[in-house]
Amino acid sequence: MAEIIALVDYGAGNLHSVHNALNAVGANVKVTADPDVVRAADRIVLPGVGSFKACAHGLKGVPGMVEALEERVELGGAPFLGICVGMQLLATRGLEHGTTRGLGWIPGEVRRIEPSDPAIKVPHMGWNDVAILPHARVNGVIEEGEAYFLHSYHFVADDPHHVAAMTDHGEGLVAAVMRANMVGVQFHPEKSQAFGLATLAKFLEWKP
Repeated sequence: MAEIIALVDYGAGNLHSVHNALNAVGANVKVTADPDVVRAADRIVLPGVGSFKACAHGLKGVPGMVEALEERVELGGAPFLGICVGMQLLATRGLEHGTTRGLGWIPGEVRRIEPSDPAIKVPHMGWNDVAILPHARVNGVIEEGEAYFLHSYHFVADDPHHVAAMTDHGEGLVAAVMRANMVGVQFHPEKSQAFGLATLAKFLEWKP
């Protein structure tokens, strides 16, 4: 029986494009705002675009969803993929439009990109390299390549071992984070063509 991939619907703007990309790599996707579907899923994907504050409030506004995610991912060990702001929500807090609490699964905070060179534009938008850190090469999900980014805030992890990949935009920016059965990518797999589809396919095969 095919695994069920729960794609969490909490009003995030990239839901349908992520759904289409997952379908393209053969995933059995259930788009859902039902905590019980999340609890029963084999794998969970959390998309997200927009501000950290809006996405955090949207997720917490779905009755029982945060509790279901904690039960299935943190306690149950289901493989989890966070995309863009869905990745940022793994942090302890975000500093966009004030301080907002995240899920706190990967300690750290999400801060505005502030390059030292004024010629470097924010947001970080477009294609850029994804460089895997040595300790993350065996994770089986993220590989070296080029991906599409669009963000003005970046993840600053408390523990560098939770950083799986970096990119460069006038300074090093976190491209992916990882802890146990959780992986998050700052880039958009659904907009990253072959590289992005390969990332999603590897997530479907990942056995943390």
